[in-house]
Amino acid sequence: METNIATTPFGRRPMTLGMISSQVTARAVPRDATVHKWHVFQDIKDARIALGATDRALAILDALLSFHPDTALYGDSELVVWPSNEQLIRRANGMPPTTLRRHLAVLVECGLIIRRDSPNGKRFARKGQGGEIEQAYGFDISPIVARAEEFKNLAEAVRSEKKAFRLVKERLTICRRDIVKMIDAGIEEGVPANWGRVQQAYQAIVGQIPRTATRHTLEAIAEELEGLWAEVREALESFVKTQKVDANESQNGRHIQNSKPDSKSESENGSGNKDEAGGNVADTDNVRSLPKRELPLGIVLDACPNMLWLVKGGGGIRNWREFLAAAEVGRPTMGISPSAWEEARTAMGEQQAAITIAAIYQRQDQINSAGGYLRSLTDRAKAGKFSVWPMVMALLRAKLDASKAAGNGAEAAAADLEMAGKVVRTESRLEISDALRRSLDKPRRGS
Repeated sequence: METNIATTPFGRRPMTLGMISSQVTARAVPRDATVHKWHVFQDIKDARIALGATDRALAILDALLSFHPDTALYGDSELVVWPSNEQLIRRANGMPPTTLRRHLAVLVECGLIIRRDSPNGKRFARKGQGGEIEQAYGFDISPIVARAEEFKNLAEAVRSEKKAFRLVKERLTICRRDIVKMIDAGIEEGVPANWGRVQQAYQAIVGQIPRTATRHTLEAIAEELEGLWAEVREALESFVKTQKVDANESQNGRHIQNSKPDSKSESENGSGNKDEAGGNVADTDNVRSLPKRELPLGIVLDACPNMLWLVKGGGGIRNWREFLAAAEVGRPTMGISPSAWEEARTAMGEQQAAITIAAIYQRQDQINSAGGYLRSLTDRAKAGKFSVWPMVMALLRAKLDASKAAGNGAEAAAADLEMAGKVVRTESRLEISDALRRSLDKPRRGS
C-alpha cells in the first residue's frame, strides 16, 4: 500500500560535501539516543549564526519538526517527514515558494536536515500491510538527534560570548559613569590636579568606541578606561588622606600671590610682613579696619585687566552688570564648579564674589586649584576674615612693580604707587585704614 503526498516535482539537486557529511553523521547516531526536539531546536536557534542558518530557515525547521508527532526523538526510530510545500508555507507563516526552496537548501547546507528523495523527486510515505510506514521520502531530521550534543556545545559557547560581551559593556558603562562623577567631584572639592588633562584623556579613550565593536575591542578600551579610573581614584584618595581638618588657616587660605609654594608673592618681597597689600588677611583687625564700601569698577579693572579678554567682541566693561557677566564666563574656564561659585556669592555678595573671580583669573597661572582656592576664601569670608581690598591692592602693586622692572626706575614706581593711593582715596571718597595706607606708601625692598 502506498500513501502519496507528492508536491515536489522531480528535479536534479547538486550533491555537496556538506550534505555527504550530514548523511554520515546521521548514520552514526546511537540507537539508544533520545532528545527533546524543542530543546535541541532552542540550541540551534541560539547557535544559528555559528551554524550559518537564517531566521527564515529556522522558521521552516520549526515547521518541519512540528510534522513529527512525537516530542521525543529516538535514534532507532523513523525520522523522516514529508509535508507538501503548501503545508510548509502555512506552518511557516507564509512565504513565496521560491523563498521556501531557498531556505530549505540552507537547512540542508547547514546539516540540519537531509533530503530523502524518491525516484520521481516527490515526497510520500509507503505503508505496509499492517499500516506501518515501510519507506518514506521527504526530509530526514535525524541530524537533530545525531548532532544534539554539538548543537548544545555551540549554543553554550554563543551564550558565554554574549554574556562576556554584555559584561564588558557594563564595565564600560560603569567606568565611564564613575570617571565623570569623580572628575566632577575633584573640581567641586578643589582637589589639586590637572582636570583639563584628565577630561581630554577620557574623551580620547571614549572616542575610540566604534558603533559596532567586537568584545575584544571593547575589553581593550575598558582596560584603558579602568587605568584612567584608577589614576583619578588615587588622586582623590590621596587628597582625602592628606587633608587635615585643623589645617593652618594661613596655608589653607593663602592669597593669590602665594597660592603656589614656589611662586614669588608680594608679601614675600615685603620682608614677610603680614601687610594688607601683600594679600594676607589672616589679621582680623586689619580686615575690620578696611573700607566697608565697594571698590570702584575702574580700580578693579585696572588691577584685573585680563577680565577684558572675556568680553564678547573684544569690547570693554562699562558697568558692574557687564563685569558680572564676564565673571560668569571666566568661572568655568578655571574649573570652578557652580556650587563653589554659588557658595561664594552667598558668603561675599555677588559683586565681591565677581571681584574675587577676577583676581583669581588674573593670577590663574600661579594657582594650583582655582575652585579649592575660592572655597578657602569663601570660608574665610564666612568667618569675617576676608576682604577683596587687599587682593586688588596687591595686584595693583604687582602691576607697578612690573612697570618698574621694565625700566621706569625707582622714582617712577614710587610716583605710580603714590598715584594709586590717591586714586583709591579720591574715586571712592573713603577713609582708608592706616594699615592699608602704610602698605600703599611703603617702598618695596630694593626700590
